[in-house]
Amino acid sequence: MTEEKMEDQAALFLCCLIFYLCTPEFGARVLPVVLAVAFTAFSIYFSRAEIQAAFAAGYIAWCLFLPGMTAFLPAVCYAVLATKYRYLCLTGLIPLISFWCHSSTAAIAGTVLLPILGLLLEHRSLEVETLKQKSNHLRDSGKELSTTLERQNRKLLEQQDTGIRLATLDERNRIARDIHDSVGHLLSSSILQVGALLAVYRDEKLRENLLALKDTLSSAMDAIRSSVHGLYGESIDLYAQVNQLVRNFTFCKLDLCYELESEPPTKLKYAFIAITKEALTNIVRHSDATAAKITFHEHPAPYQLIISDNGHVKNFDPDGGIGLKNIAQRVESFHGNLNLLTRNGFTVFISIPKGDIKK
Repeated sequence: MTEEKMEDQAALFLCCLIFYLCTPEFGARVLPVVLAVAFTAFSIYFSRAEIQAAFAAGYIAWCLFLPGMTAFLPAVCYAVLATKYRYLCLTGLIPLISFWCHSSTAAIAGTVLLPILGLLLEHRSLEVETLKQKSNHLRDSGKELSTTLERQNRKLLEQQDTGIRLATLDERNRIARDIHDSVGHLLSSSILQVGALLAVYRDEKLRENLLALKDTLSSAMDAIRSSVHGLYGESIDLYAQVNQLVRNFTFCKLDLCYELESEPPTKLKYAFIAITKEALTNIVRHSDATAAKITFHEHPAPYQLIISDNGHVKNFDPDGGIGLKNIAQRVESFHGNLNLLTRNGFTVFISIPKGDIKK
């Protein structure tokens, strides 16, 4: 029973008590009041509808022997009005009709008005409970909508950040190509021209100047080549490349778990991409898997790449396939470890130490 209903039942009991004390037909005896208090308290304490109905039925039966108890019928039966046993309250008409036969008009009016007051209080309680449920539903819906909007906002921000990062990488790649195609070619042409002049002119002083110029141009060429390689290496987004492979993979369900906090060196990026392609090709050619997963982990010492599937492994020969040999050679070039597991599917487990990787 809710707190509001308990307050309504207490107020209804107080009205019944006042009516009982003000009606001479009841004789102001103590026993009906005590029994009414006991039955009302029990109906409030026990929340099960069956028990409340049993107390109400017992109280109605007592009213046949103590007519004064009929004054408190609305308060005792109030708890039953909201249950499936509400029609039990109609049996209270039996002691009421017996009481009306020997009572005044005022007493009859009181015993009619008090049940009506109980019905009105119950109706009000139901409306309040309905309004509370609607309010809670609106509050929950608002929280759910707010959570959904926050999630979508975070997703949009992540997509925006990804778009900016990809645009930046594309711009770096374009700059690297422009430098390589324009400045690089001009420097190469200049070096060839200086070499031609060295072959034509025999003046030692002039040759010294030309050799110095050639060295300067060669140093500039090396610096530009290094910068171009650096820009092009930074333009390789490992996550974007692997995610593209995942989206294009249609053989079976493929999940990606990418947990690299830093970008690996360029050579390792190329190696990871090549290994992933080789492993996915092996799944298509040799596996009956229905699900696969690619996982990238970064630890303080190594990078880890795990590619697993749930296919059945039969007649496994680690030295029989060219694809696995290529993967092993790439891992060995980084002084890494390769483990092939055949339990519960096929798993390629690769660990590359960070300290031995050159940019």
